[in-house]
Amino acid sequence: MSHRGHFWRRKREVQRTFAFLERLGRRERRFKLVILLATALSVLAIVTGLPRWRYTAVSLWSSGLQAARRALGFPVPRSEIDRQWRRYRVQGVTDSRRALIGVYRNWDPAIQKLMRYAGMDPENGLLRWGNHYQTLLLPSTVFEADDTGRSYRLRARTLSVWLRNITPDQNMFVYFLVPDGPGLEEAMRGTTAIRVEESRQTTNSWGLRGREPDLEAPLRGLVLGDSFMQGLFVGNDDAPPECLRRYLQTRLNIRTSILNTGHVGYSPEQYYYSLQAFADRFQPHFVVVSFFANDFGYMYDALAGTGDWEEARYWLDAIARTCRARKWLCLFVAVPERSLVHTFRNAGSYPGKLTNILEVSGPTVFNPIEAFVDKHLEVLLEGALRDQRPYDSLLFNDQYFDGHFSARGSEVWASAVGERLSLVLEREHVVADHRADSRKTAEGEPAWPN
Repeated sequence: MSHRGHFWRRKREVQRTFAFLERLGRRERRFKLVILLATALSVLAIVTGLPRWRYTAVSLWSSGLQAARRALGFPVPRSEIDRQWRRYRVQGVTDSRRALIGVYRNWDPAIQKLMRYAGMDPENGLLRWGNHYQTLLLPSTVFEADDTGRSYRLRARTLSVWLRNITPDQNMFVYFLVPDGPGLEEAMRGTTAIRVEESRQTTNSWGLRGREPDLEAPLRGLVLGDSFMQGLFVGNDDAPPECLRRYLQTRLNIRTSILNTGHVGYSPEQYYYSLQAFADRFQPHFVVVSFFANDFGYMYDALAGTGDWEEARYWLDAIARTCRARKWLCLFVAVPERSLVHTFRNAGSYPGKLTNILEVSGPTVFNPIEAFVDKHLEVLLEGALRDQRPYDSLLFNDQYFDGHFSARGSEVWASAVGERLSLVLEREHVVADHRADSRKTAEGEPAWPN
């Protein structure tokens, strides 16, 4: 036992080297370290000198800093989040401009001619952020840039029409709402584009789709939303906010004006800045916030529950706070996604999660999907009785392979939302205070260009 203990207590022998060899080894390691650092600095200088790599490096640093703050329990300043979004959007426009220049050269000359007519060629195309995180190519003849928060807006007093059956590049988000002028037929010649005759739209002096705002109307409402509210492939009279105006005016027997701020590609941030741009000027009695699944990131991510709910909540809360401060009734309305009406009702994520993130009262959050399902079944039964059961949905633009509301779907939306609005407005005595002053009803209205 003592021998074993003595063995383990023996001092471990270490092989020694000559002193001059140790010095050479240390110098060699230092030299390699200097070479490694110099190489890293050179690569960093080259990388940060290129816009895309510089953006990547800054974004990684910012994301890491935000993750560290969250891990330590500290909130991320909103100013830092805004800067990160700004960098992302600027870089997106830069990348898309470069891509557009490249693909434009390979397009058929007939397509190039149509793109020039619409103002979507590399020199004139309006590239702006939209749909929460995407870069959109918009016709500069119909839209213009907006640097006050909305990113872009419709041009005032413009007549335009939708084209379909044309996809110049599947990797670019292109919207073919083009001027409906004498040169359109020639611009379309040689392409597969088809003009949707019933989709003509006009903008008023405020640069919004719809009638001129009636600031003296006893009942005034402002609608915030995206392409569903602007209305795709439907005429002026069939845009959802115009259908809502008619419904309220008829049901409540009070002259009503609806301001439609809906723009294709808008998201909650743009809804908020649209409210800031028009609400004080219009002084609405109520605000309708129409939201869709792609307001929370990629549509199918939101439907699966992995959307960017926090960013949307920030802006929707800002809208709710603004309305509370001004004493405007605010109704949040979910746009029914087409598949939820026709197939499986997987609504736990969208719009289910919205009930968790919106801190508003129950009557001011509305999902009109039941009205759509009822009308869908009614249409099917009507068709079956005539032995003409429709294969496509008559509530959406299925005939154009588009998921937006058809004229019939707009009416369903308006009647469902209008009924809820009517009840809440009457509860709040908004209508009773103004009905006696209303003299003009739907029967005597002036014609509106369509």
